[in-house]
Amino acid sequence: MKWLRFRHLKDRGLVNSWPQLKRRIENDGFPPGRMLGPNTRAWTDEEVEQYENSRPVAGPEPRGIARINRDRKAGSTTTTA
Repeated sequence: MKWLRFRHLKDRGLVNSWPQLKRRIENDGFPPGRMLGPNTRAWTDEEVEQYENSRPVAGPEPRGIARINRDRKAGSTTTTA
């Protein structure tokens, strides 16, 4: 069993800060981990992978300006003379 610490979660791009990690645990079903010492929290690689696999692959369709920007052709510019 491989233990992951906060820096490993950060390297994987799962969290950027401790407050964000707390919100993921409270709101997104992220595993709370285990206390290995008084100030040492760790997660197993398996439970983190299970969380990653449970997340959606893509989000909802973009709306508003995000949709307009997505639908623009790459590299096209409009100029007025």
